[in-house]
Amino acid sequence: MTKDQWTEAGEAVTALILDVFRLNGRLQLAGDRLVAELGLTSARWQILGAIAYAAQPESVAWHARTMGVHRQGVQRIVNELEKEGVLEFQPNPHHKRAHLVVLTAKGRKLFEAAIALQIPWVNDLSKGLSPDNIATAQAVIGVLKSRLQDASNAQDEGAP
Repeated sequence: MTKDQWTEAGEAVTALILDVFRLNGRLQLAGDRLVAELGLTSARWQILGAIAYAAQPESVAWHARTMGVHRQGVQRIVNELEKEGVLEFQPNPHHKRAHLVVLTAKGRKLFEAAIALQIPWVNDLSKGLSPDNIATAQAVIGVLKSRLQDASNAQDEGAP
């Protein structure tokens, strides 16, 4: 083992990271089960949500950055959903090749059906949790996310 030791906060963040990894796995499994009857997976649902909640139509690359995932994975799923008539591509006035992705009427209905399943599920999941504690957890995750993004940007700027 190394001679370096975690700080108290470093040890706590390590434990939090491991819990977030485990939570992510359980959320994906639960999400897959929740929306399976709609022909969705957690990954497809996550992309639909990113598109549905975007303030304006955006490109696949923008959605991937926002979600913190690889563009190629998002592109593959977006292409599948486009073939199924759930999404469509629109011209991007700022970029010739990076089309904007939007929900079709079918996609909007599908997303609304997923949310209708999610509401009672998440209400049950959140029973007994205080909004203040949830806000604190969200703030901590937000700081960690921001620091990771800043570190990633710094590495990208230093890359050849």
